[in-house]
Amino acid sequence: MPRPGFVLDVDRSTPPTLFWHGEGFRLERLPTGSRVVYPPEPVEALGDPDDAIRQALLHPLGDSRPLPDLLSAGMKLTIAFDDVSLPLPPMERPDNRQRVIEVVLDMAAAAGVDDVVLIAALALHRRMTESELRHALGDRVYDAFAPHGLLLQHDAEDPAALVLLGETDQGEEVELNRRAVESDLLVYVNINLVAMDGGHKSVATGLASYRSLRHHHNVRTMLHSRSFMDQERSALHSSNWRMGRFIAASGVKIFQIETTLNTDTFPSAFGFLQRREWEWNGRDRASFLAVSKTLDRTPDRMRRSIFQAIKSPHRMTSVQAGEVEAVHAATTANVYRQHLVEVDGQADVLTFGLPYICPYNVNSVMNPILVMCLGLGYFFNLYRGKPLVRPGGVVIMSHPTPWAFHPVHHPSYIDFFEEVLADTTDPIEIEKTYEERFATDDWYRHLYRTSHAYHGVHPFYMWYWGAHALDHLGGVIIVGGDPRAVRRMGFKPASTLRDALEMAEDVVGPEPTVTHFHCPPMAMADVR
Repeated sequence: MPRPGFVLDVDRSTPPTLFWHGEGFRLERLPTGSRVVYPPEPVEALGDPDDAIRQALLHPLGDSRPLPDLLSAGMKLTIAFDDVSLPLPPMERPDNRQRVIEVVLDMAAAAGVDDVVLIAALALHRRMTESELRHALGDRVYDAFAPHGLLLQHDAEDPAALVLLGETDQGEEVELNRRAVESDLLVYVNINLVAMDGGHKSVATGLASYRSLRHHHNVRTMLHSRSFMDQERSALHSSNWRMGRFIAASGVKIFQIETTLNTDTFPSAFGFLQRREWEWNGRDRASFLAVSKTLDRTPDRMRRSIFQAIKSPHRMTSVQAGEVEAVHAATTANVYRQHLVEVDGQADVLTFGLPYICPYNVNSVMNPILVMCLGLGYFFNLYRGKPLVRPGGVVIMSHPTPWAFHPVHHPSYIDFFEEVLADTTDPIEIEKTYEERFATDDWYRHLYRTSHAYHGVHPFYMWYWGAHALDHLGGVIIVGGDPRAVRRMGFKPASTLRDALEMAEDVVGPEPTVTHFHCPPMAMADVR
């Protein structure tokens, strides 16, 4: 049986702790008396995922009928799927989406369904490339659909491809992909990497327009989401659920298919990342030294290419299908089974190292705004109950934070960083003063629709993602980052972890309690 996660109390005999540092690593000695939250080991994967998928489609959850009973000749079937932002890193072939979609298509063919369209549920994310689509769907599916115009990517700015269903009882406009709404059945194929993914968020966000998304991707909602991963405390979750129930009441028939993954995240060359430092053997130590020395001599661009080429060996641990809410309840239980670690109490200072990848820089650059989003929007929120750090505490995160942007993927990010953050870092002021101009800019809209650019408003959403953390914390320090980029975001740069801990004492007082959130693998703190 895999070992559960646990909390280690650091003493004088504790070896240095591994910190991610972008496209590299650091070994850091934590102060005696600190604690390290270690994730659970990877849970056992499904022995026969293809059979598990078939069984899930034949024995759905909730009030749904089996998928074959919902399929018939002459119907209009749409299959939507998660985009390139999941999973992280991209998984070795075959991807969960390929496995599931192939089974759905086999059942559709057996029922005589010949009007089938696939849609990448982009929301306001960038369009996927052919190689990314082939990786997610497999060559057989891609070649059967793409050449005939039957593999689409959701366009949240195409008026002809959208339909306004109406408003929820809270006044939230629900505008969705027309093909999905007008289909006799919409099958959504999801990968749940963390507890925030899936459920009504799949359709209500993935197939929506800016007109809809602005109702929950805003500062007020983020401030009232006391962990995006804790559904009972998330205003983002509540808004998506209202929209999802409105979509169902409007007559859109959805058959939800959700899968979960274990945390066997990195190939054998990086096996030391999956083990606790005091359990490293000679091979692990040699691998760490060899990889670190090689990376130290490698130019930035090549380091990014090396890491972005990694394909993860993580495997499917569950699959469930049927009615959206019943499916997601089972999915969430499986995510928690893999991720939860019980932790007693909060600390004055929370430390963590940030990796090279987040949902929005796959095959790209981790620009400073994405560093902020990953650290304060995702890592900070990987908790249930209370944050790992007390109100007014300090987060110390390690990342090189380069003043660098991908000009194709993130054009509006460049202007946001240069213009908006030079004026103010306050999310409320940013939303009030600048959002509408970026969101409606014709050039950003053109790049989103025709190139591989994130929507003009996307950097705003990434900044809002950290609003709860900014409101909660007394300070943010980035170790090893470009000082100019760190200061532009309103944070404090530090050269070393020791310097950062001394700086934190100016905020929280002398001899602070310190908790380190260890990643990889992925974890979620259940703070009591």
